[in-house]
Amino acid sequence: MTKFLIIYTHPYSGSFNHAVLEKVQEKLQRQGDTTDVIDLYRDEFNAAYDAEELKLFHAGQTHDPLVTQYLQKIKAAEALIIITPIWWNDIPGMLKGFIDKVMKEGPGLTHVVTKRGVQGTLTNIKKGYILTTSTSPTFYLRFFCGNAVKKVLIGATLKQLGIRHVQWSNFGGITNSTEGQRRLYLQSIDKKAF
Repeated sequence: MTKFLIIYTHPYSGSFNHAVLEKVQEKLQRQGDTTDVIDLYRDEFNAAYDAEELKLFHAGQTHDPLVTQYLQKIKAAEALIIITPIWWNDIPGMLKGFIDKVMKEGPGLTHVVTKRGVQGTLTNIKKGYILTTSTSPTFYLRFFCGNAVKKVLIGATLKQLGIRHVQWSNFGGITNSTEGQRRLYLQSIDKKAF
């Protein structure tokens, strides 16, 4: 049994991203895993820094109770799944703000800064999965738009936080996809080895 944390970033419960969330939850429940979900929009998470929050950052502190709650969930997780759309070739501002505000520096938090750079402490998370949707085809994101998810989110940010084994799956061309294509993608999630 694995403790999964799902970070879900979409404002509309009728979205395909929400169908992905439900399919992932069903699969993990059948496997006997435990799941905790951070739904950033439902929680009305404020992704923007204010001056007070920024002052508290380097002390590993916050005045936002959701940040404290999210940190506890991240530190308790053994596996991470991020479900998000790709907007303008990158992750949405809400998810970026989550990373900015929640990934706190300090002992016992998410990372420490050494002379050699950021050293992640989220080694409790042994595996990660990024499940995205995009209007652009996946090949276009990978080869013509800088491959932000693979290069920045996975290859830099999550790696710096200590999360080393991360897989990315994108359902590209979502806007012009058929119902059959969407159904096949959901079936493929059911076959994933989480």
